[in-house]
Amino acid sequence: MKIRAAVLGCLIAVVVLSVGHRINLATAAPKIDRGGFKIGVISIEKIIRDCQRSSKYREESLAERNTKEAELNKLLKEVEAEEAGLKTLKPESLDRLARTKDVFEKRASIQARKKFYEQVMVLKEQRMIEGLYKDILRVVGEIAEQKGLAFVFERSEPVLPAINLNELSMIIKTSKVLYSGGGVDISDEVIARLDAGK
Repeated sequence: MKIRAAVLGCLIAVVVLSVGHRINLATAAPKIDRGGFKIGVISIEKIIRDCQRSSKYREESLAERNTKEAELNKLLKEVEAEEAGLKTLKPESLDRLARTKDVFEKRASIQARKKFYEQVMVLKEQRMIEGLYKDILRVVGEIAEQKGLAFVFERSEPVLPAINLNELSMIIKTSKVLYSGGGVDISDEVIARLDAGK
């Protein structure tokens, strides 16, 4: 009986010491000292949307797109006029056959030009964003160094509800910072420096 009591007492002591040790570890766990190191956050999406370089690019891109669309529409109207002229020719004539071939070739050329212009516009936008992103990284590094920030995280807000499951999955996979309380948001400073050409 004394042995059972001794074993039971030892078990209780071990449990009490274990719980006490865990409580002690939890209270003694290192807390983030906001004065020890600072964290910055930015919204790349906001910077790209709001900086002057993007605004200027959007204006130039829209003007170029309108010019190209006007060119294509002019060519399309010419082809439509030629198609209307085909109706005046006899269906079995060689002249109608030759002109029909020309119309088909012109339509194919217009479609090819349209696809080419779309690819050019996508490539131009990609190059613009790549250059801007490199500048954002450089400016973020400069600001972080001046402010003594140890880390700068991207923290764009996800757009919910998602359109479909694939989009939701992409939002979840790409959302890296879920909370940034106390982080210094330097997005506006980055935009100001980019706009100033620094």
